[in-house]
Amino acid sequence: MTVDTLRRGPVAEAIRRHRLVVVLRRVEPRSALLDLVAELADAGASVFEVTFDAPSADADLVAVRERLGARTDGPFVVGAGTILHSGQLGAARRAGADFAVAPLLDPDLVSTSVAQGLPFIPGAFSPTEAAGAWAAGATFVKLFPASALGPTFVRELRGPMPDVELVPTGGIDAGNAAAFLEAGAAAIGIGGAIVRASAADRRAIVTAVRGAGMTR
Repeated sequence: MTVDTLRRGPVAEAIRRHRLVVVLRRVEPRSALLDLVAELADAGASVFEVTFDAPSADADLVAVRERLGARTDGPFVVGAGTILHSGQLGAARRAGADFAVAPLLDPDLVSTSVAQGLPFIPGAFSPTEAAGAWAAGATFVKLFPASALGPTFVRELRGPMPDVELVPTGGIDAGNAAAFLEAGAAAIGIGGAIVRASAADRRAIVTAVRGAGMTR
C-alpha cells in the first residue's frame, strides 16, 4: 500500500474529521478502561489510542475494539500508541490496530508499518524531524510534547511546510486544545487531561474539540 493511499484512506479521514485522538495510557483494571471508553464514545469520541507500554496492551486493544464494535453508533477507530520497535508493531497489527503511533521518529519503523498497510504517526519535536517523518511516509506527524512548543509553533511550522499534517500531543487539555486546532493542527491527542477529569469535564472536552473541528 502506498503512502498517499494511507494518507487518503478511511483511518486518516476519520482522524481529520473527528480531530480528537483519546490516548488511553495504562488505564487499569480493564473493566475501568472499557467503562471509560464507553463513556467517551457516548460523549462523541470516535478515535482511541491504546498505548503499548503495559503488558496487557494487546489484549486491552482487542477488548476496546470489541466493546466499540458492539455499538450501533460507529464506526470507531482504535490505534496502538508508544510503538517503539518492530515487536510492538507486530503485536499491534495482530491485535487489529487501525493505526500506530510513536513518540519518536524511527524511519525504518515507519517504512515497515506503511509497507504492511498500517497508518503510522511518528513523533517529532523540530522542523527537521517533522520533515523527516513526512518524507519517511508518516500518515500524520505527532508533535510531541506539544505543551513544550505551543500553538504558535504549529502555526509557524505550517507556513513553510503546509503539507505536513500535525497531531500535537502531550500536555493538551481543555484550556489549550482549541488553540492548537485553530493554529492548523489536523487533530490533537489528549490523554491524562481526559482520563483524570470528571465525567462532565470529559464530555466538555470532547464537545469543545468537535466544535472547533466544525469551524475549521
